[in-house]
Amino acid sequence: KEWVMLDIYLIGMAVAAIAIVERSVHRLDAAEAEATSPICRGPVEFRSRVARILHPPSTKRKPLMAKVVVVYHSGYGHTARVAAKVAEGAGAELLAIDAEGNLPEGGWEALSAADAIIFGAPTYMGSYSWQFKKFADASSKVWFTRGWQDKVFGGFTNSASLNGDKAVTLIGLQTLASQHGGIWVSLGLLPANTKAAARTDVNNLGGSVGLLVQSPSDAGVDEIPQGDLDTAVAYGARVAKVADRLKA
Repeated sequence: KEWVMLDIYLIGMAVAAIAIVERSVHRLDAAEAEATSPICRGPVEFRSRVARILHPPSTKRKPLMAKVVVVYHSGYGHTARVAAKVAEGAGAELLAIDAEGNLPEGGWEALSAADAIIFGAPTYMGSYSWQFKKFADASSKVWFTRGWQDKVFGGFTNSASLNGDKAVTLIGLQTLASQHGGIWVSLGLLPANTKAAARTDVNNLGGSVGLLVQSPSDAGVDEIPQGDLDTAVAYGARVAKVADRLKA
């Protein structure tokens, strides 16, 4: 009986081994057939295709690798809330420019270590606040050494009016990024501009260069239109995705 059981065991192992070999041969045959197709070019591509067939890539998305920093100035708290929403979408670190136009300790080092930098500022009198301007001018030290060269950049601005010349501020942020040799990320969303559109819609202000937000002059920090806040989250995610792809 013991010999009979051993024979059955060995036969089972042999059958399993044959099945494994047959599967491997089938994969190799498929790889060879693909490699001999007219679009295959040489032994290097052949080996590459064999590797892809025998070891197909995982469909799971890798976690974000890029480090994103949102650096912003906020005069009354509205822009700070928008910055938090952008950071939420990007999984980013927040870096606030204070009332004197200065960064906190370690701020410049954080920006240096970032793969992506998102600028944020309110629009005052047709341009960004003087505090942000002070930060921008101070970044000339980095400019001389090309310290932010080829980083990914984005930007957003907020004002009380629907228009308020926010585009001027946004283009100023884009220009600052370009001065540093950066790669600018646009908003990437169609505008909600039909008769049925509402302030709860994403990109209701119709931005394209970057994120536009309106905070009515008599509105509290918690009264920013939901559509603008949702657009902020989406924009942060877009900047992070672009930075992640470039870093991979």
